[in-house]
Amino acid sequence: MRELIIDTISYPIKGKFTISRGSKTHVEAVLVYITQHDKTIRAECVPYARYGETVSKVIFQMEEMRSDIENCQFTRDDLCKKMLPGAARNALDCALFALEAQQKNIPVWQLAGLQKPLHKVKTAYTISLDTPDIMAQKAKEAATKYALLKIKLGAEEDEERMIKIRQNVLENTQLIADANEGWQCDDLERYLHCAEKNNFSMIEQPIAADEDDFLIDIKKSCSLNVLLCADESFHSYEDLDKIAAKYDMINIKLDKTGGLTEALKIQKKAQNLNLHIMIGCMLGSSLAMAPAFIIAQNAMIVDLDGPLLLSEDQEPALSFEGSYIYPPDKLLWG
Repeated sequence: MRELIIDTISYPIKGKFTISRGSKTHVEAVLVYITQHDKTIRAECVPYARYGETVSKVIFQMEEMRSDIENCQFTRDDLCKKMLPGAARNALDCALFALEAQQKNIPVWQLAGLQKPLHKVKTAYTISLDTPDIMAQKAKEAATKYALLKIKLGAEEDEERMIKIRQNVLENTQLIADANEGWQCDDLERYLHCAEKNNFSMIEQPIAADEDDFLIDIKKSCSLNVLLCADESFHSYEDLDKIAAKYDMINIKLDKTGGLTEALKIQKKAQNLNLHIMIGCMLGSSLAMAPAFIIAQNAMIVDLDGPLLLSEDQEPALSFEGSYIYPPDKLLWG
């Protein structure tokens, strides 16, 4: 007999977190607990308004699956067939994944068919959207501790932001940026040239997802050394073929793919399509990051800094040391 428990939790953010679509001071997450044979596994997801998700909708989707989840014969493959990708499926899938590994008495990485995780992985640290001067100062401070900074863009004065940030950080600091669909097609080439000139190695989701056919022409006409990464344009396995013509890289987030099971399939196919891999996250706790760490080993860029931006976290929390994140404690997940 399995038992499913669904709960909610709110994590306060250090200060506030701002992107091109707005600001937030708290992260609203949904927790699931699956108990079987006196063993309980937990997982977490973060509903994302950009995709029409709310806490109440995610809970409703989970409740619709209750009888299936509590059926001991129900598998992760069954879950992927019955639920669409999204936050609700992510939490259920990650919980079932860890439960299966525990029942088979093997680590989750082995169940996933992967090599044993590295001792540590370098992760980006995010600089929230603000005025150019404030962002430059925050980047300067962060660069003394973190070797990879992710800069939130997508507003007026983005050229000034990129210039001032590069001027204020250590020379060997790697810079990537995320415009969160905030740039217009007419301005794109100018922004990309500014990014290259200031040694930004990657731009994530520069324009709106429904306008990104424009990137096909940009890639043909504009010879740049800046990688373009799909985030809002990319969700599931079925998106990969159309993405490959527009982007150089995809951002795999478990709350988008609907869990670790599909993320593993996506990672394999993306590599066959010569798409680079970024492992990212919604803003969430160590519990939300832990399953993503499993697939971060072979990624070009890892962005799992969510817990660093919160003032409260799950226990035991992930261990961070400067730019590096260490494998999760099995008491956290997996």
